[in-house]
Amino acid sequence: MSPWSLLSSSPAFRTPIFALRKDRLRAPRNGTEHDFYVLEAADWVNVVALTADSQIVLVRQYRHGTGAVGTEIPGGVVEPGEAPLAAARRELLEETGFSAEDWTQLGVIEPNPALQNNRTWTFLARGARKVAELNLDPAEDIDVQLRALREIPQLLRGGEITHSLVMCAFMHLALQGGLAL
Repeated sequence: MSPWSLLSSSPAFRTPIFALRKDRLRAPRNGTEHDFYVLEAADWVNVVALTADSQIVLVRQYRHGTGAVGTEIPGGVVEPGEAPLAAARRELLEETGFSAEDWTQLGVIEPNPALQNNRTWTFLARGARKVAELNLDPAEDIDVQLRALREIPQLLRGGEITHSLVMCAFMHLALQGGLAL
């Protein structure tokens, strides 16, 4: 299968968080032309932070999209020019006050390749320990929790963790043998 031919591309709408782009493409199979819309967003990172005594560092925060408080792992936006690992280290420290020396990339996903152009990088931070106070953005309000690694499958099955990118992060951990689902 071949990629479709890009005929034109133009910005449609811009916000501080994402931009909407309109692309016109030609299908290689039959030559028909179609409009597609792409949400342009920064790459994101997620951090599975594991303490020396097998506790996972979780965050509870309000999410306006769903109008609910949810349980997640630390994470956030990769800033322009920033490497994903550097963003993961920064987000873990800012959101939780935790740091770690032992980092492993668990995987990369495309959150919704039909509509979005970004990726989410997931990292495992082993030996995480509290080293600082939280340094939250003005629009963040976060409670940090430590939960046993063995509790994560029940938090997923029981609906306490519902964020799809967080679920993918734990799937990456399971695929690498670090979590029994």
